[in-house]
Amino acid sequence: EKKKGADRGIDGRLYFHDEAKGGKTKQIVFSVKSGHVTSYMVRDLRGVVEREGAEIGVFITMLNPTKDMRSEAAGAGFYESATWQKRYPRIQILTIEDILRGRGIDCPPLKRTNVTFKKAPKARNNDINDSNKLFD
Repeated sequence: EKKKGADRGIDGRLYFHDEAKGGKTKQIVFSVKSGHVTSYMVRDLRGVVEREGAEIGVFITMLNPTKDMRSEAAGAGFYESATWQKRYPRIQILTIEDILRGRGIDCPPLKRTNVTFKKAPKARNNDINDSNKLFD
């Protein structure tokens, strides 16, 4: 068995807010596997979701999930959104084919805004002239 790398079983993360202003940032963790996949791998993702305190885990695979994999995912229960008054499967399995056909993650709506990198304010001409004095 191969040891996990530095990602500790996480191949990606997606963050969202599920409350009115000031709510805690919540997360979805991703595990991506190619080749032969088993229910053990889904169980492992379930442990990662619990360890990381994530609301949802998404298992992405090239192959169709087995009955045992679907059962393991279903056994993880649901993330319940009070804001949206909806339940979302805590562990979800998506194949690459699902993704290419437009099937996405079943989760609360995600904001499509860039809050991490805000645009820097434009420099004023006198600021540029002042910075050139550093090299005189």
